[in-house]
Amino acid sequence: MALAGGALAQTDVITERRAGLKRMGAHMEAIKPVVEARGDVRALEPRIDDMIAWYRGLPALFPPGSGTGDTKALPAIWTDFGKFQEVNTALLGQLATLKAAAGAGDTAAFAAAYAETGPKFCGSCHRPFRAR
Repeated sequence: MALAGGALAQTDVITERRAGLKRMGAHMEAIKPVVEARGDVRALEPRIDDMIAWYRGLPALFPPGSGTGDTKALPAIWTDFGKFQEVNTALLGQLATLKAAAGAGDTAAFAAAYAETGPKFCGSCHRPFRAR
């Protein structure tokens, strides 16, 4: 019975992190047309707030033993968890930069930060820690 409970808990955390990461991707996709149109970046603050809140809790969604099942998480997350946390912290810093630009209504600063976010910050996690 305990073994079944552990498998269920692992499935739950995998489901939670997959859903959250999908939501984060949807935020990034929704931000893109606003940036391209040079629209009102102030309206993006709630999305950035949700991203900050979610990424603050991201490391907790990778407990030991949650690397098998319906997941693209690579073993490197657990073998180099410190680096995984470091990359997450850097992303949180970038999200703070986006939030500040959005709050100031600074379209140019927001666009510049957004252009870096995907390749530099999201990519720094996807490349070493996520299977394609």
